[in-house]
Amino acid sequence: MSNNPFSRPRAAVPAALALSFLVLSLSSPMSAGGPPGSAPGPGQAAAPAPEARLRPLLVKAAEYCRKLESSAFDFVCREEISETIDPALDVKKKAPPIDPGWVQYKGPTFVISTFKKLKRELVYEYQCVRAGRAIREMRTQLEENGKRKVVPNAELMTSVVVFGTALLGPVGLFGERFQPDYDFAVAGEAKLGKTRVLVIDARPKPGAPPTRNLYGKAWVDPATGDILKIEWSESRVGRFDIFERRGRLYGRKPRLVIGSEFHAEKNGIRFPSRLSVEEAYLNDKGKAAVRSRTEVVYKDFKFFSVEYDVRD
Repeated sequence: MSNNPFSRPRAAVPAALALSFLVLSLSSPMSAGGPPGSAPGPGQAAAPAPEARLRPLLVKAAEYCRKLESSAFDFVCREEISETIDPALDVKKKAPPIDPGWVQYKGPTFVISTFKKLKRELVYEYQCVRAGRAIREMRTQLEENGKRKVVPNAELMTSVVVFGTALLGPVGLFGERFQPDYDFAVAGEAKLGKTRVLVIDARPKPGAPPTRNLYGKAWVDPATGDILKIEWSESRVGRFDIFERRGRLYGRKPRLVIGSEFHAEKNGIRFPSRLSVEEAYLNDKGKAAVRSRTEVVYKDFKFFSVEYDVRD
């Protein structure tokens, strides 16, 4: 697929690339145990320092990515999309209205502008098939704004974000051939559901050749190397110039918060369960005005096949 989150795949998809924007928060890590550097209690062995667990974790994550790259699968699931757009910033800057609910009333000496948030709910039956290095996505629309609307072979109708499968996202960070391009550090510990994880910060090495892959933070199960959650760096989002131009119009700095979660699992392969994108703009005091939020939930998976073949 292309090099950044959220693009609709066409034909062959490079195995290491996961996501890309065509157009256009996450919880803080929970510390485990006592404060950093606290001594173990009576009768307790000292827990290994997080950094001491980093190298074996990276080895396990690379092994998981080998499985992921060699995987072939066929599944369907329910895809529920919620999209909210707040046109307040556009109205203040006299930008063209984007919400059909925006109206004007002109009195004799004043103008009253009223607007409402645009909220859209979409439901699809989503099928994803991977054979070799090609990924095919197919959708049948089931609902729009709570009303039944069946459209076979439907296009993705989101207004702000066009996205594709995030399944291969971990490879661009933790694949064996990509790891030398990054500096990894343990940013903390967290708990996702019942699983204790390490939060790993991945940054391109200074002076390293520019990578086409995204970077950011990942929540990794130290026991298995499974990547359960990724928060992507906004600076590598495709078409980020759109948000920068919009920010200049508003006199604000754009900020995107992009997250993928991988809680659906079959035969050792994890599938995206949630995708979130928040588009916000910061004023000179750092206060954020959120223009749009897109939330995607994948549920009710039905797997026809999931297999992989890892060879030396």
